[in-house]
Amino acid sequence: MSAAPPATGEVGVVVTSHDQGGLVAEAVASARAQDHPGVQVLVVDDGSTDPASLAVLDALVADGVPVLRQANAGVSAARNAGARALGTELVVLLDGDDRLAPRFVAAARERLGRPGVVAVSSWLRLVGVASGVVRPPGGALRDFLARNAAPATVLLRRGDLERAGGYDETLREGFEDWDLYLRLLAHGGRVEVVPEPLVDYRTAPASSNVRSMERRLELYGALVDRHPEAFAAHLRHVLLEQEATSTRRLLRWEAVVRDGPGADDGEITFGDGGMAAAVRLAAARAAGTPGAAPAAPPTAPPTAPPTAPPDAGPVPA
Repeated sequence: MSAAPPATGEVGVVVTSHDQGGLVAEAVASARAQDHPGVQVLVVDDGSTDPASLAVLDALVADGVPVLRQANAGVSAARNAGARALGTELVVLLDGDDRLAPRFVAAARERLGRPGVVAVSSWLRLVGVASGVVRPPGGALRDFLARNAAPATVLLRRGDLERAGGYDETLREGFEDWDLYLRLLAHGGRVEVVPEPLVDYRTAPASSNVRSMERRLELYGALVDRHPEAFAAHLRHVLLEQEATSTRRLLRWEAVVRDGPGADDGEITFGDGGMAAAVRLAAARAAGTPGAAPAAPPTAPPTAPPTAPPDAGPVPA
């Protein structure tokens, strides 16, 4: 640990970093600028080797920010190490290339106090290659089966994180936050999402979110295998949700073919590959890739898309 360890308090923010240069300093500044009083901040560096990134970390230490350094072990290991080292009752997990709005902790803390709430995140404001607001819905266990329903930036109780076993440190290719949500929700409760864009989510063509799309089916299959009872109990709901997503996308494809380059891009969806697709399209447009039509002017929020009907109960084995 570089610099003094953080004092024990109610809320702490773990900022994970790995060769992210000055973006980590922006993440830390956003955590230190919270309206909620007494928020502790800890950076966990997951084996950075880039000289510019190391210089940023040294500058943070000189400014009084504790930095825990570890050999590269993945973001799950970094998050777990940070939560243990902070010792605060409540923990916010923040990736080193993202930023919090000043009222994130206060707004999330209020919702975490509601009955049955086990974790709280918020809508996202995309920055970088892509732009826009993404509105993940949150929900209970069944809402997290067909797609991930909440961002990785989250406030939760440290005790709940420990009881769920922490982030699985064997998951280094993506979906580690989705896996944690399924374990947190296995015995009930829900994840709330503040309906405001209180997290700036950095988008780039080489981001982990985009890279995970190359192995999405493999990673999703592994997630199903890790939580067979949950998927079996809500199989009908999962299948209908997947079909609803397919229907929405077919309708969008028809609109693009019918209306041509002027077709509205529509809502950027979360947890089903929609954000990664939006980043790839934005990068292609910026590069002038043939066939990547410019984005149409934004439209009013869309009407509610098709959704799956309620479960008919567990499906027999």
